[in-house]
Amino acid sequence: MEFPISIDAVMIDLDGTLLDTASDLAAAANMMLRELGRAELPVETIRSYIGKGIQKLVKRSLTGSLDDEPEIKLFNRAMPIYERDYAKTLCVNTHPYPGVIEGLNALRKMGFRLACVTNKAEAFTLPLLRGTELLDYFDIVLSGDSLPEKKPHPLPLLHACKHFGILPHEMLLIGDSLNDAEAARAAGCHVFCVPYGYNEGRDVRELDCDAIVQSIYDATKLIQKLS
Repeated sequence: MEFPISIDAVMIDLDGTLLDTASDLAAAANMMLRELGRAELPVETIRSYIGKGIQKLVKRSLTGSLDDEPEIKLFNRAMPIYERDYAKTLCVNTHPYPGVIEGLNALRKMGFRLACVTNKAEAFTLPLLRGTELLDYFDIVLSGDSLPEKKPHPLPLLHACKHFGILPHEMLLIGDSLNDAEAARAAGCHVFCVPYGYNEGRDVRELDCDAIVQSIYDATKLIQKLS
């Protein structure tokens, strides 16, 4: 692929790409585990469980595994506890990664329309974006419960393309995980990945992406506005 690539709009993932949310997600998970009489987990372990939404994070925290399923009664008891606790910890230690503010400002200056596309529930997504003063950068925010499907399904990406009135190849997704790479490839969008996020403990270099960029700001050096 030759750079810079010509695109018309940019979608950006939330957890692990825009915001470092791991500490607050882990705090809520350990509050939940304590209430359930279970052993707490190291933050780094919980960090490796992030990436496929809160339900999956809760299941992994309960089982200590990426793929095992907890007993349904336990899960049904745990979910409301986690949601209550995460509402308390939501913005305690969460902050934008280096290069995010600079990158968003540069993208806006370059004339790109922006979308935030995340698997996090809207009840947490919007307060987080407001609390970190990022909400106003985005023309559209698509959360994990905004549509019938979420990443890695291509629907959210295609919905954003339709919202902007552009073709998928005129759109770039910047993310941090296999979910992002698979969704972009399925939708026919370009995809850049950052190396600092929550790719379930895996090396980002294993992902099928067009470029690995050190920050959102660095991504601006590899793109140009479609004329």
